[in-house]
Amino acid sequence: MHITSLSASPSERSRSTWLTQFALTRLEGRHTRHDDLLVRRLPAAALLAADVQDPEIAAAVRAVERAELFIVSTPIYKAAYSGLLKVFLDLLPPDALRGKLVLPLATGGSPAHFLALDYALKPVLSALGARHVLDGVFATDAQLRRLDLDEKAGGFVPEPDLIARLDRALAPLAARTPRMPARPQPALSC
Repeated sequence: MHITSLSASPSERSRSTWLTQFALTRLEGRHTRHDDLLVRRLPAAALLAADVQDPEIAAAVRAVERAELFIVSTPIYKAAYSGLLKVFLDLLPPDALRGKLVLPLATGGSPAHFLALDYALKPVLSALGARHVLDGVFATDAQLRRLDLDEKAGGFVPEPDLIARLDRALAPLAARTPRMPARPQPALSC
């Protein structure tokens, strides 16, 4: 299975980006190829100008088109997904997500924003052809506590309930994709 993950947070130390990476660890051994897209690292001028001829933008769009599973994550601001996500999704062709499994992930400061997945993000994904959308997973800041008080170091600690919801969302993939055999580990030389 080819997986493309898209993180649309403007922050370098983002809970939504971390949640995406955590979801990928829950899928280890179930994919043959993975493309990891961080929208904040795409060229801003080309992104804002919708310049799909820009090599980095074109490569990102191709990565989405190649995906069998598209994982999209965003922080929720003012009850909607990030502007970075909107700018990127606007670059995709109208049926870019048709025939793909889509896993929406989002993070926000409080549970008051969890419906943003259903009322803001899912309609846009559907407009792009997504018909096979897995259960979205929303995490609050409290469900992803900082592992280290230094914002530039460390990671996050997910609450058990969050892990359970993520595993339930990923469960349909377990039935569809056999586990890849573990790669042999190279011998360590001293």
